[in-house]
Amino acid sequence: MDLKPMTTKERLAIPRQPMPAQDPKERIRNFREVHLGYTPELAQREAMRCIQCKDPACIKGCPVNIKIDKFIKLIAEGDFLGAVRKIKEDNILPAICGRVCPQEDQCEKVCILEKKHESVAIGNLERFVADYERETGNVELPEILPATGKRIAVIGSGPAGLSCANDLARLGHSVTVYEALHQLGGVLMYGIPEFRLPKDIVQAEIDGLKQIGVEFVTNTVVGRSVTIDELMEEEHFDAVFIGVGAGLPWFMGIPGENLLGVYSANEFLTRVNLMKAYDFPQSDTPVFDCRDKNVAVFGGGNTAMDAVRTAKRLGAEHAYIVYRRSEAEMPARKEEIDHAKNEGIEFLLLMNPIAFIGNEQQWLTGVKCIRMELGEADESGRRKPVPVKDSEFLLPIDMAVISIGNGSNPLIKQTTPEIEVSRRDTIVVDINSMATSKENVYAGGDIVTGGATVILAMGAGRTAAKAIHEKLAGQAPDFDNE
Repeated sequence: MDLKPMTTKERLAIPRQPMPAQDPKERIRNFREVHLGYTPELAQREAMRCIQCKDPACIKGCPVNIKIDKFIKLIAEGDFLGAVRKIKEDNILPAICGRVCPQEDQCEKVCILEKKHESVAIGNLERFVADYERETGNVELPEILPATGKRIAVIGSGPAGLSCANDLARLGHSVTVYEALHQLGGVLMYGIPEFRLPKDIVQAEIDGLKQIGVEFVTNTVVGRSVTIDELMEEEHFDAVFIGVGAGLPWFMGIPGENLLGVYSANEFLTRVNLMKAYDFPQSDTPVFDCRDKNVAVFGGGNTAMDAVRTAKRLGAEHAYIVYRRSEAEMPARKEEIDHAKNEGIEFLLLMNPIAFIGNEQQWLTGVKCIRMELGEADESGRRKPVPVKDSEFLLPIDMAVISIGNGSNPLIKQTTPEIEVSRRDTIVVDINSMATSKENVYAGGDIVTGGATVILAMGAGRTAAKAIHEKLAGQAPDFDNE
């Protein structure tokens, strides 16, 4: 690619480079990744669109303050490995974040080009260099500082736990991560479908942590297998970080939710993603046979889109999103909504379920819904849905997936009552250190915020790691000013 100096006017004339993707008619028949990634030429051309602002707002829009301008400049110059290493100074999971972070609401939202042009495709570029590093076999392990003799337990191997473990290990501490399930990765592994986040990418990131000395223990439910007090008093850990996420599914409290064929999104996606139910009977865990069936997913967030697109790939004839507001109020990413539409997902908007209907064998056969209209805005800022009188109707369905959000893991509260929790049962922390009310116990991610993003959870893990190190070592982390 011609790398001659370009004026700002010439940069602005370059259109945003779309990422190649599988054709929708093809991808609904497989679980391969939808996006195919940038070529080096596309990546450099997209990077040349960045005008290298003197005060880049994109950095402030990133929860972990990646040096976005610098890594994009390196891509434009063709130094792809230098670019990914610049990212990794602040974000250890660029291949993951480049795929699942809502850049359009964070770094890209505040890109100066967004005012009159399209923002720079920061997420696509982050993904490109992370994939380039992995695929070329040039992954470089970070420097590990001398051992401190301090031991830290990290509960949960999701993004908050992995981020915290990485920073603490780099600082010379001994870190053990406890995971309740049989595979590592938390929500990255069980909650996000293969077609949006391939599991081998998650595994590669975890393998990198193992190589720098992080120990992982699976099939261990903290609060049942072992308590936090036991970790500290009997296993002699100097500090504990809680990153267990928000995995307790919410239900709607309507008649018929106990019928066969009604799933929570957590159960459905865990069966398919982690336990490979899509490959039954070759894999042991079954899931409802969606082939030629009608499947309805209730909710409008990213998890609902993941679930309904998964059902379509499992052969559903009709895969519905049933949402009580309009599309404008949907919390899902626009990209995920567009992908769902392209794949033939049917959106039934301004509708709300009021009862599930079953047959004599207790199998789901339909859902009774009521039409809604939008009234005044509620506390979330979205217009409140109001039922339309005498508008009930029956929607024939064979399977339902409820995706209206999740609550906090109750085990921590039950077994460590001195840790203060909010009215929503999330753990209360000092946001500057992520310290809980229990000495030397910290927490971050969805267990603190409720359901949020991967990058926000990672930011919390890094904040906690810094505070833990300062508490145990009496000094700030040495890599703060890299």
